[in-house]
Amino acid sequence: MKGIFKSLLLLLLIASCGVHNTNEVALKKSTPTTGSAQGDQITTVEKYLEAPLAFSKKERVGEILGYLASDELEGREAGSEGIDKAAAYIEDLFKNYGIAPFFTSYRDTLANFEKTTFNMVGYIEGTDENLKNEYVIIGAHYDHIGRIAGVAGDDIANGANDNGSGTTAVLEFARYFGHTKANKRSVIFALFSAEEQGLLGSKHLADRLKEQELDLYTMLNFEMVGVPLVNKDYMMYVTGYENSNLAEVFNAYGKDKLVGFLPTAKEYNLFKRSDNYPFHETFGVPSQTFCTFDFTNFDHYHKVGDEVSAIDMEHMSLLVNRTIPVLEKIINAPTKEISYK
Repeated sequence: MKGIFKSLLLLLLIASCGVHNTNEVALKKSTPTTGSAQGDQITTVEKYLEAPLAFSKKERVGEILGYLASDELEGREAGSEGIDKAAAYIEDLFKNYGIAPFFTSYRDTLANFEKTTFNMVGYIEGTDENLKNEYVIIGAHYDHIGRIAGVAGDDIANGANDNGSGTTAVLEFARYFGHTKANKRSVIFALFSAEEQGLLGSKHLADRLKEQELDLYTMLNFEMVGVPLVNKDYMMYVTGYENSNLAEVFNAYGKDKLVGFLPTAKEYNLFKRSDNYPFHETFGVPSQTFCTFDFTNFDHYHKVGDEVSAIDMEHMSLLVNRTIPVLEKIINAPTKEISYK
C-alpha cells in the first residue's frame, strides 16, 4: 500500500490498503480438516477449511513469497537492484507457467518514474472466438519501500504482506490458468511497480492499454491478503463494495460469503488507494481491490516486521483455492455480469 506514516492516525489514512520448478496441478477435492478457535478470536480461515480445490499448497505459496520477501531483494523498492531481481523471478515463472508477454517483452518500462523500473505484464489469449477480444486484468503491485530506519539492526522492509502476498496470489492464479487454459476471455496478469510512489505503475499501464483501445471487462486487484480477517463472516473485503455488484457476483459463484463489506475501507476511501483505481479512472469499468488487512490484524505495515514469518500460508493457499473457481466463472461468463451501480 502507498505511503509511509508516522503515527497510528496516519496509518488509518493509508493509501490503498532464481527459477523454481512448476508444481503439477491437482484438481481433486481437498480433504476436509477441522480447526479450533482460541477464545473468541475466530478467524475467517477456520470457516473455510474445506477448499473446493487442492491446487495451491501452503508450501508453494511459502516458496514464492519466501523469495519475494527475502533480505536478498532488500525490500523491492522501485528502481532498485532488489526489484529487478523480483522482475527476473516473475519473468521466469511466467515462462514456466505458459504465460505469454502481452507486449514484446514481459517488462513494461514505466514512463512516469525517474528511475528504470518495470511492470511485469503477461497474458493468456481467450479460447472463445468472440469473448477473447474482451479482457480481464488480474493484478497486484510487487514493489515495496526498500530500506528504512533500522530496528534491532534490521533496516529492510521486506514487504511480505505488502504486497508480496498479493503478488504471490496473482502468480498462483497465473499458474492455474496457464496450465488449464480455462479462459474464454483473454486474461492479463499485471504486477505493478512504483505503487508506493503514487500508483505510478498502474497509471502507466492503464494509459498504455487505453491507447491500444483494449476492451477491458473488469480489473481485479489483490492487496495485502497474507493474514486472515478476525471475527468476520467473510474471507475478504472488496474496496468500493457499494459501487458495483462484484461482491454479489463473487459470492453467488463461490456459493458462500467469500467477500464482504468493511466499513473502515469505505471510511478511509481505500477504493482510491490501490492499483485498481487508475483502471477505474481510465476505463470506467468495475475495478476493485480484494484485501484481508483490516487495520487490526497486522501490526507491521511499512515496518521491518513485515516478514515472511508474519504470514499465514495456509490462509493464503486457501484464499487462492477459493478464488480460482470464481475467477474462472467470471472470465467465462457469456455476458459482462459485473457492472457499476
